[in-house]
Amino acid sequence: MTELSRRHLLAGVAASAAAPAGMNLPALAAAPPVGKQNAGYYRYKVGSIEMTVVTDGANTFKFTDTHVTNKTRGDLNAALEAAHYPKDLMTTPYNPVVINTGGRLAVFDTGTSEAAFVNSKGQTGQFQDNLKAAGIDRNAIDVVVISHFHGDHINGLLTPDNKPAFPNAEVLVPAVEWKYFMDDGEMSRAPKGRMETVFKNLRRVFDAQGRKVTQYDANKEIVPGVTAMHTPGHTPGHMSFIVASGNSKVFVQGDVTHVPWVFVRNPGWHGFYDQDGPMAEETRRKVYDMLVAERMMVQGFHYPFPSHAYVEKVGSGYREVPVPWNPTI
Repeated sequence: MTELSRRHLLAGVAASAAAPAGMNLPALAAAPPVGKQNAGYYRYKVGSIEMTVVTDGANTFKFTDTHVTNKTRGDLNAALEAAHYPKDLMTTPYNPVVINTGGRLAVFDTGTSEAAFVNSKGQTGQFQDNLKAAGIDRNAIDVVVISHFHGDHINGLLTPDNKPAFPNAEVLVPAVEWKYFMDDGEMSRAPKGRMETVFKNLRRVFDAQGRKVTQYDANKEIVPGVTAMHTPGHTPGHMSFIVASGNSKVFVQGDVTHVPWVFVRNPGWHGFYDQDGPMAEETRRKVYDMLVAERMMVQGFHYPFPSHAYVEKVGSGYREVPVPWNPTI
């Protein structure tokens, strides 16, 4: 192999020497870097139901010492290092999913909003552009299902001028979540800072739509093939969803865990965004024990795109096993 390379090299030198003076030889690298990613969407099937994961982007930020309330900064940095992430920085992906049952076209959670695309310089707020690239018209969405009321799940309900982002869709919200967060007494008791902001923001979003929503309960089929499951702790009314068709199932988990390299692998860690840390942990362990026992796939809003995995039990925690990319549907 070495002799062959030398032979080709010598032949090339000889050809260059023999070329007429002034003759331009072809350049080997003329194209500038593209500098951007492809559109972010991925499709797979659950029985006859078509799932389209549509990324809203990802946010990277310096985390505070209390990002995990019952562990130290050093513990979190060790987890990041083990997962090949840089220390002191948290990267949070956002991945809404579109479910096409054949009769209904449903968006599950809406991302950070188109306004966030401008504010983040394109890092987040990508959902609508990627939805369009996936060949899905926002006007064709007939139902939007919200898992809970944090901004990265509801802000995308509005356009930058505060109009409905899905003008022809019925908006479904968890009844328990609505009752809690729309209670003026609960709002008056909310701690200053993050929780106060959560209350104000969700009212901004839903008031802009005249609070025109349909409330749904757990253990009900909310669209064909999709059953809601109460998974509290992250918020009081947090919901997840089991999508089932034929012999196939996938668990659309919302925020049962946040990023898997931290909270799947360490289910006893309590994120500051979990409203009730111990309850969130209890829910996490119950759900993930179920996923392991049933070998059920999980679709994680904060998993890395395309956010689709199996999980396995490892020690006192779990580990995500990404589902291999399939070039066909």
